[in-house]
Amino acid sequence: MASPKILAFAGSLRRDSFNKKLARVAADAARAAGGDVTLIDLKDLPMPIYDGDLEAAEGIPPNARKLKDLMKAHQGLLISTPEYNSSIPGVLKNAIDWASRQEKGEPPLACFDGKIAALLSASPGALGGLRSLLTVRAILSNIRVLVIPEQLALSKADAAFDAEGKLVDAKQKATVEKIAARLVTVVTKLSSPA
Repeated sequence: MASPKILAFAGSLRRDSFNKKLARVAADAARAAGGDVTLIDLKDLPMPIYDGDLEAAEGIPPNARKLKDLMKAHQGLLISTPEYNSSIPGVLKNAIDWASRQEKGEPPLACFDGKIAALLSASPGALGGLRSLLTVRAILSNIRVLVIPEQLALSKADAAFDAEGKLVDAKQKATVEKIAARLVTVVTKLSSPA
């Protein structure tokens, strides 16, 4: 049986983003657990702010279509997001909004419906971005994504990674590995023929 395909990305554009580092760690852990992981950077897929008039005039922007195609080609999503003002970053919400748009001949929510997701966050703050996880979980659940219960809000992220971008704390590393393995297991079980 083929390895479950997981699309991993961070909800951040910043080059040295803690969440990009955490997404990389989680992607490696998912690979180690048997997943076929594609790690992308939303900075490589710039999109305009969602605008219904723009969509009506020009259709879905090319990079939004690329993201949709990537999501359709993967069964699982591994997302690490920062917390901005007690919620999710605009770039992540915008990517979700564009990807959710239905194109001709496509069922509603084609790149979300039936996907399985795991969520992580990292922040220098004490809560580790926890409030953003609540919002992302609510959004994804409402657009037909099954979000696994295991998650990590990594606090003090400014001191959590070494010079190579690896997690310093063994317990935090084990937690990421557990979440990634759980995602791979759930995707495998739910993608297997009955």
